[in-house]
Amino acid sequence: MSVLAEEIAEQPEVLARALIQAQPAVEAAANAVVTFAPDSVVIAARGSSDNAARYAQYLFGALNRLVVALATPSLVTLYHQPPNFAGKLVIGISQSGRSPDIVGVIAEARQQGALTLAITNDPSSPLAASAAHVLPLYAGPERALPATKTYTAQLLVLAMLSAALSGDQTRWNALRQVPALVQETLMRNTIIAQRVERFRYADRFAVIGRGFNYATAFEIALKVKETSYAIAEPYSSADFRHGPIALIEPGFPVVLVAPSGLVFADMAALAHELAALRAELIVISDDAALLERAGTPLPLPPGVPEWLSPLVAVIPGQLFALHLALLRGLDPDQPRGLRKVTETR
Repeated sequence: MSVLAEEIAEQPEVLARALIQAQPAVEAAANAVVTFAPDSVVIAARGSSDNAARYAQYLFGALNRLVVALATPSLVTLYHQPPNFAGKLVIGISQSGRSPDIVGVIAEARQQGALTLAITNDPSSPLAASAAHVLPLYAGPERALPATKTYTAQLLVLAMLSAALSGDQTRWNALRQVPALVQETLMRNTIIAQRVERFRYADRFAVIGRGFNYATAFEIALKVKETSYAIAEPYSSADFRHGPIALIEPGFPVVLVAPSGLVFADMAALAHELAALRAELIVISDDAALLERAGTPLPLPPGVPEWLSPLVAVIPGQLFALHLALLRGLDPDQPRGLRKVTETR
């Protein structure tokens, strides 16, 4: 078994551990945020961590009524023209905590008097040292180069912070169901290795999500690119209709991330449009009718709250990328040109 396969399978255990061990730090950070009362949130991240930041935009916006922006680290590290971070909560998200541009944003924000928070798998990292508060992931060493368990751990810690800020106990109750839901998702997709056979020679994919799962579309596209060297482009369903839909021709593979929720009707309508164009549909959903319309159905368990659905919806995408790489004779643990710690400036 590849290391990547092992780490995908570890995620229920990782998330269960993080739920317990990260809670004290999450609650302390939430108390600091309430006291500080930021006027907005700025998040600095790269790669998979940047996709977690996209999730945070919807999470803190919808559940906590906070304005959330993604940082532009180059303004700090290359242009030396940092924005005004005063009065803001500035969060750095990094698996390793060692990328100089992310560290630079947090250090600059703290110097300006912002409230700073690091989310990282390494609490001894430079990023952790630069921030006023640290939320460790407790994911354990991640040996495969593509991030899987650290990504879902980042989503979980962000969701825990949102729940702590809301003071809503029902959200904590929902969070405690996540490890079991991830385990069920893994079990529902055990035959995915056979289902990827039809994409052995595919060299391009569109990956589409919206709302909370806009981030999931980006993360699945990244996993496919990293492991299988195929061009996989992420879109929201709204943006896809504003031009890229012209790419669709018979047999074009499209991954639709469509769990139940407020955006489901829009995603289902897009599936109908794509079917009319004879696209090859790969559908990640808990809706039986939509799964029946897919050439490649990737099922999710029912009853997942929409705000937590990215934690389960990304799992079939991880498995799809893993098995497509193995089918092509590639090494998903060590994709060419990648390093575990990428230090951008």
